[in-house]
Amino acid sequence: MQYSKLGRTGLDVSRVCLGTMTWGSQNTEAEAHEQMDYALGRGVNFWDTAEMYASPPRAETQGSTERYIGTWLKKTGKRHEIVLASKVAGRGGAFGGLDWIRKDKATPRQTKAQIDEAVEGSLKRLQTDYLDLYQLHWPDRPVRTFGGMTFKDYEQDYESFRSILEALDGHVKAGRIRHIGVSNEFPWGVMKFLAESEAHGLPRIASIQNAYHLANRVFEYGLAEIAMREDVGLLAYSPLAQGWLTGKYLDGALPEGSRKVLYNRMQRYEGPGAEEAFRAYIGLARERGIDPTQLALKFCDTRAFVTSTIIGATSMEQLKTDIDAFYLDWSEELEKAVDAIHVKQPNPCP
Repeated sequence: MQYSKLGRTGLDVSRVCLGTMTWGSQNTEAEAHEQMDYALGRGVNFWDTAEMYASPPRAETQGSTERYIGTWLKKTGKRHEIVLASKVAGRGGAFGGLDWIRKDKATPRQTKAQIDEAVEGSLKRLQTDYLDLYQLHWPDRPVRTFGGMTFKDYEQDYESFRSILEALDGHVKAGRIRHIGVSNEFPWGVMKFLAESEAHGLPRIASIQNAYHLANRVFEYGLAEIAMREDVGLLAYSPLAQGWLTGKYLDGALPEGSRKVLYNRMQRYEGPGAEEAFRAYIGLARERGIDPTQLALKFCDTRAFVTSTIIGATSMEQLKTDIDAFYLDWSEELEKAVDAIHVKQPNPCP
């Protein structure tokens, strides 16, 4: 297993990050424990969760993923062997109010009071007294985070960048949070956080967790340069476009137990040009004798601005295939072939 530095923190994180959002919806507690055992045995020391999970977000499953991790940590005593990341929900989420997350049923915001409540809840469920990385799941700004390349201005009613950092700083100083990051964020937001932290001696963001895959390379337009120059690398999520890049949905296929069948929440992967792009990448992999899953994951791993790629699996077979992908050899020939497809079908799933 290869490792990267997490921003300027000095922490070494595996190039593979264990995603956990299906635990509590598609996976049982026992299955989650089996995945954690196996991943750690393969050298995967970086795990990502959120107060909102399991996904899709529902009141009855909220927090279950963190609870499963917590019972594993208590059972194994291996907290010191992993870099554990979680997230606080924000108003910019694409899922509506999520009012069951807060005790007072308020819409999630990144106020000091809500951050305090979220940190306390996550630590309790995880049965740990600190988080290595704590991320803002969405901006507090009401920006459009999924499903489009157009910009529409929004009301200037949001928690200031400085106030959010000050709220997080209290937990950093108390030792409950070691480092901070953002997710589903935009170039302006990243630079504002960096500027405020520098100007006021506040915690500096270490990472950006955004969607990134062969059919969505939007991160490269503005954020990649920031990631490289400012040492806030990408934690790439949805590297398989929620399964589309595995080939399992081609030609109208609907595998039993798949997320598309269970939840029908994949519309952002099904717009104009999407299936053509998926078909081209899957075809490329098969022509070269490569598992399409592994081609898609290794593509993410080979980007200089990526710190770690977040994988998610609902079966042990999938988990093993995913981790094996990071040992695939990547060639200049593959790079050119991928770019040739990208030029024809650029970012059909932003």
